[in-house]
Order: sequence, then C-alpha cells, then structure tokens
Amino acid sequence: MDNIVLLLLVPLIGAGLLAFVKSTHLAKPMALVCSLVTLGLTATLLGAFSTDGRIQFEQDIPWIPALGVHFHVGIDGISMPLVLLTNGLIPLIIVSTFSQQQKGTFYALVLFMQTGLLLVFTALDAFLFYVGWEIALIPIYFICGLWGGKNRARVTLKFFIYTFAGSLLMLIAIIYLYTQVPTANYALASFYELRLDEETQGYIFWAFFIAFAIKMPLFPFHTWQPDTYVEAPTAGTMLLSGIMLKMGVYGVIRWLLPIAPLGAGKYGSLVLSLAIIGIVYASVIAFRQRDVKRLIAYSSIAHVGLIAAGVFVWNIQSLQGAIIQMVNHGITVVGLFFVVDIIERQLESRDIQSMGGIAKQAPTLALVFLIIVLGAVGLPLTNGFIGEFLLLMGIYQTGFWTTVFAGLTIILGAVYMLRMYQGVMLGDMNEKTSGFRDVKGTDLLLLGLIAILIIAIGIYPKPLLQLSEAAVANLIEQVKIIR
Repeated sequence: MDNIVLLLLVPLIGAGLLAFVKSTHLAKPMALVCSLVTLGLTATLLGAFSTDGRIQFEQDIPWIPALGVHFHVGIDGISMPLVLLTNGLIPLIIVSTFSQQQKGTFYALVLFMQTGLLLVFTALDAFLFYVGWEIALIPIYFICGLWGGKNRARVTLKFFIYTFAGSLLMLIAIIYLYTQVPTANYALASFYELRLDEETQGYIFWAFFIAFAIKMPLFPFHTWQPDTYVEAPTAGTMLLSGIMLKMGVYGVIRWLLPIAPLGAGKYGSLVLSLAIIGIVYASVIAFRQRDVKRLIAYSSIAHVGLIAAGVFVWNIQSLQGAIIQMVNHGITVVGLFFVVDIIERQLESRDIQSMGGIAKQAPTLALVFLIIVLGAVGLPLTNGFIGEFLLLMGIYQTGFWTTVFAGLTIILGAVYMLRMYQGVMLGDMNEKTSGFRDVKGTDLLLLGLIAILIIAIGIYPKPLLQLSEAAVANLIEQVKIIR
C-alpha cells in the first residue's frame, strides 16, 4: 500500500479505535502514538520528495465510476508544507491536553479531523476535496460544542451555519464545472483545462471565494471567528487557528485562481482591498481587547489578511511568502494559545488587567512566551520575518501605498502584542500572580519545541522555501491573471 494512502488511513483507523476507549489513561498514549506514526509516514514521504515542482506519490483509484469520481490524491511543493504542518502540529495539540481528563471520544474527533484536513491538502479530485472539506468541519463542531465555554451552543451553531453555507456555494460551483468537462469527471486537471467566459468565471470565483473566505476568515466574513476561538477549548482553538484556516488559503491557491483566472483578474483588486481593510480593522480591534485569547484571535485575522493579500497579488515572491507564512503562523499561534491555556489554568482568568509580574515567578515561561511573541511580530531571525518580508516584497509590485497599508500588520501587531506581553508577564505581582508556578514536564517540552522551530526556521528558512519554489513557479507560469 502506498504511503500516501497510509497517511490518510492511519488517523482514520486511530479515530475509529479511540471512539470506543473510555479510559483517559489509555486514550492519551494511543492518540499520541497514532499521531506520531502519521508524522513518521510524513517524514518518509519528505525524504523521498523531489523539489522539481511535479505532483508525487500520486494515487488514482476509481471510487464512484458512474459519476466520474476518483480517489485521486497526490502531493507537490504547494501541498507538502501544509501536510507537514498538519501532521507536525497534531501531536503537539494532543500533548497540550495531557493535563486534562479527556476520553477517547475527544481524541477520535481530533484524528478524524486530521483525516479531513489531509484529504483537503492532497485531493486532486474536486468531489474528494469537498468530502475532505466537510469531514474537517464535523469533528471541530463537536469539539467546540461539547467541550467549549458557557456560550458554546450559540457560538458553535453560528460557526457551523457560516461554514456550511459557504460550502454549499462551493458544491454548486463544483457540480457546474463537472457538467462542463467533456469527459464528465471531477479531476483538478480537467477543471484547469476548461476555458469558460469571463462572466461565468466571475460566478465561479465568488462561489469558491465565499467558501474559502469564511474559512480563513477574511473581512467581512470573519464575524464567527473571535467568539468561536474564545469559546472553543484550547485544543479546538489550536486546530482552528493553527491548521483549519489554512484550508481556505490553500483552496484559493489550488482551486480558485487556477480555475477562474478571468474572475480573479476582474475581482482580485476588490479582494485585495478587503484583505487590507481586514488587517487594519482587526489590528485596531485587538488594541481594545482585555481578554488575551480574544486579542490573539483578532491578531490572527490581521495575519491572515496579509497572507490573503499576498495570494491575490499572484507573483512568485508573494505566493512563496504566503505558503511559508501559513506554516509559520500555524506554529506561532498554537504556541500563543497554549501559553494562554497555561495561564488560565492557574489564574482562572484571561483578563490582562488581572495579571502582571508572572515573569518573576515563572522565568522559563516568560522567556519562551517572549520568543513566541517575537515570532508573531516578525522580528528578524524568527520564523515570522521571512514570510512577511516575501509577502511585502510581492505586494510592493502592485503599488507603494498598498504595501504601506499591508505593512501595518507588522507595526500594529508589534505594538499590541508587546503591550499584551508587558501586561501579562511584566510589572508588579498581585495576589493572583504571586503564587504562579513555572512550566515543567510536557508543557515545557511542547513550548520548547515550538520555540526551537520559531528560531530554526527564522535562521534557516531555505529548506521550507525550496519545497514550494518550483511548484509555485510552475503554477504562476500556468495561470496568468490579467488585471
């Protein structure tokens, strides 16, 4: 059996087994082992991966022949970084829950979601892509709905309705494209070969874009995000922010722009404007937040706005920046939310004004948290710098003022993130923070790994950039967007 099929089967089988495990002591190591096996399979694929830009490890198996549906999967330089991100973060997210008493059902949902995410990032058949898209939604709905905060029912329902409505529009577009393929199939390559007129591509553009924009989320489709991130359990927030939002960006790169380049040429400038408005809007709102978890949620909107702007600019530098920044954002935001979880466990609060002086009691946590914050603001020699540099370099080709406004995410982000760090970690201790305990054990291990990744990628990003370089160049050459 091919490794890419095993890559999809291992978390699926693990989810099936864990669904029946009631013991928390057994469920945790089972889930971790399953995620590490998947990570090991990813490492074998990476070891055999060629950076020549072609699709590799391809498997094309008839699934529903009567409808032209194939189980068609493969990995290239655009999908490999996201497969690495997914399978690298899932073990860390599982370890982050070890201080909790979670049964097998919880971990089964996490691994089932991992299967959906991997399907999205490897699918070369539109029907399979849609199946993966919906599979990823179902478990996160239950994770947030069953283990979330006191307002979880209302918030989770809003999230589900938003994303399901967007998915329905995408499904309609997929069905229409299927009817236009002479050989009646859902193959990505067949969709790429279609030559639809500008008006039709405009409709296809919006049907796909709304689905992807909701998932990212991009302004003004973002309203579900802050409440959902806050009400979700920390592991759910990590899954949403660290991996799931990348589904939307990946969908734009792999499906939307290559299928509807004329639609992108007509409406891309509007989307670029929405992305930049979202950067400024989310950054301003983040200034006003006292809840540290909500502040990070708004910072995520700002960072995704910059990534989306880079994608719609559609040149090699901006697209390379978008891909590496998706990886960097995933690593950093998981670290940020985990630090918040550690603080909330001890203080039973996320209010910045009730904190202060934690660094005196927990110097190790303060140091690691500082590294993660600096990665989030894109300090040179941290992982966030190279992605933001490439994005702004690519965006600069569209105009000076566009770059200035897009670059506000760096300036404003540095202000509110460092201000948040000061309020949480520095200053005088109070009654709550005077007994704060420093991190150790699995918490320290997880945060240490994240800090190492932030510094390692910041110092030497070449391996990550090489993964996608040829594939990005091929796609740019293949898809010409004329504005």
